Amino acid sequence: MNSLPAFRRSVNRPAHAHKRAVTFVLTNATQVSSQSSVVAIRLRKESNSPQSSSSRNIELKNKMDYQNWTKERLLERVKELEAQLKSQSQSPPSQPTTTTTITTTTTAPSQPKHPVATTPTVEECEPPKKKQKKISTGIDPSRYTTRLIALKLSYLGKNYGGFEYSGSGSLPSIEEELWKALVKGCLITPAADPTKIDFSPFEYSKCGRTDRGVSAFGQVISIRVRSNKLPPLKKEPEQQPEEDIVMEGTPEQEQQQQVEQQQDDTKQPGKKQPKKSKLPKKSWEDITDEINYPKVLNRLLPPDIKVLAWAPTLPEGFSARFSCYERQYRYFFTNPSMPPTILSPGEKSGWLDIPAMKKAAKYFEGLHDFRNFCKVDGGKQISNFQRRIFECDIEEVQGQDLGGVNWWGQGEQGKEDKVYYFHVRGSAFLWHQIRHMVAIVFNVGQGLEEPEIVKELLDTEKNGRKPGYIMAEEVPLVLWDCIFPKRPEAVTEGGKKETIVTGSSEDERSFMHNPNFKGEINFKDDGVDWVWLGEDQPGNLMGSNGLVDQLWEYWHERKMDELLSGLLLQQVATRADLSRKLGKEEPPPRKNGRVNLQRVYKGGHVTRSSGVYVPVMKKELMPTPVEINHKWAQAKGFKDSEDMANTKNWRSVIKANKAAEKAAVAAAGGAEKVE
Repeated sequence: MNSLPAFRRSVNRPAHAHKRAVTFVLTNATQVSSQSSVVAIRLRKESNSPQSSSSRNIELKNKMDYQNWTKERLLERVKELEAQLKSQSQSPPSQPTTTTTITTTTTAPSQPKHPVATTPTVEECEPPKKKQKKISTGIDPSRYTTRLIALKLSYLGKNYGGFEYSGSGSLPSIEEELWKALVKGCLITPAADPTKIDFSPFEYSKCGRTDRGVSAFGQVISIRVRSNKLPPLKKEPEQQPEEDIVMEGTPEQEQQQQVEQQQDDTKQPGKKQPKKSKLPKKSWEDITDEINYPKVLNRLLPPDIKVLAWAPTLPEGFSARFSCYERQYRYFFTNPSMPPTILSPGEKSGWLDIPAMKKAAKYFEGLHDFRNFCKVDGGKQISNFQRRIFECDIEEVQGQDLGGVNWWGQGEQGKEDKVYYFHVRGSAFLWHQIRHMVAIVFNVGQGLEEPEIVKELLDTEKNGRKPGYIMAEEVPLVLWDCIFPKRPEAVTEGGKKETIVTGSSEDERSFMHNPNFKGEINFKDDGVDWVWLGEDQPGNLMGSNGLVDQLWEYWHERKMDELLSGLLLQQVATRADLSRKLGKEEPPPRKNGRVNLQRVYKGGHVTRSSGVYVPVMKKELMPTPVEINHKWAQAKGFKDSEDMANTKNWRSVIKANKAAEKAAVAAAGGAEKVE
């Protein structure tokens, strides 16, 4: 019982520690529960079977592999074990049975004067076994066809640990919620345990892998799902019976002639022929006859994850990842970026210089090496950091303001409070690339850096090491859309439009990595014919319990929070008369004898107090990507990253080495127990 409360205390631990604690607790709890429930069976079997209890424990542990279980499934397992232990603690303990041998000299059986109490057998001591519930998917997948479709998703990522499922995550992922909805809606039928997330049998692909806290309004996945279209019936060939030869002059010949005469009479023109009721075969409608996939999934998904559209027909060889030519991101922020409070001498205010930010953003456009604008992961062994940015700018969000919170009038020099977003279009992005780009642009907006800082960081020949600056927060970032064009179109510097189609997809993408290409790139004619929710039936969008109705409830709750918190802030900021100065004025805060304590905006709700601001180019330099890759490869047993790259299937080699190490540790532990 001590192991189960330990699981409760492990919920707030970090992800990996939490996962190890869950596995340890559940394994121990399973062994405790199993030992108490099979005591009677072991008393009987140990006298007849040479198998030891340790080997049975090993088999039980192998069956309960908790590494791939979701957090919810782990919690359910803990509740099951708690219920088992509670029921066992309430049941009376079974008394040990003893057998005695009595030698008698009587030769004939005699009836005892008093009834003799018989020792109950092991089977009688065992509690009645509960019938295991049959796991049923509700449908027979062999009776249905499947089809490959694309889904366009939207989700608010604040409460999720990213889009991609990870068994070690402390927060649920978007893929985890999608899996549960697809399985519960019988759109996919896993061959094994439905609680184990494995998309590989369903031709699954995703366009973007958003990180923890990042939202998406245009995420795209492709997956093979169940269809309403029934498989064609297999017609068995009819076996024609062999005709017997009827000899003339026999009774059989006369009977056959009478039957043929009756058939001829029914075919005469004056007589009514029996009508054959044959209904016309209905043609298959690809949308009206098909499952409404968005509607089914939206009923099962959480309120902050919704399916907006689906594509019934896809181009040949479609992949949500590799068929995407453009990904659009938007990072939202307010101006002012922080409350316009009383400033210390030399401190920059929270008002952002939008024209300077626009100038800095334009330096990102084109093909550049972004190694100083990303986080390098040695496990990915990336050596090419060149990415093309089609467009980068600062745009105003029309029709949005700070919700009436404005106690500072028009701000500094007549500035108005507005909502903006950092807009970027590109073919692909590195890990945390956009959040690094936004962080530098914010420094420019606060007047802490010049716009040309972007050009300096993009010059990797001069600055090959990334300065250790802090990237922007994750919550305001949104994957806005994913584009799958029929024909990419480029506008050269002279204004001439050229359609970029030269054959294979690799040829079409080659211009993105061509440093000599200087034109503007636009993508025309969406290659995916999306069926948006409501185009099939308007009620699915605007009707009662439609998608708008569902999202309205979610939005209205948060809008009231925004309204009330804004009015509270307005009341607090305007009630006091600061001109009275009834108390003694405190000196400004100091650090290392200096007064300048600069607050730096990074897109989050809380501003960072950096003390004396250190310019980006004077910050501590990080290791180069080559050094990071070498260090990671050496930790996996290779000489360096080049040695690992030259090893065929090096990822499989690492997995095999890891499995061998585990086996060696397990063998060493078993040898110690034997000794």
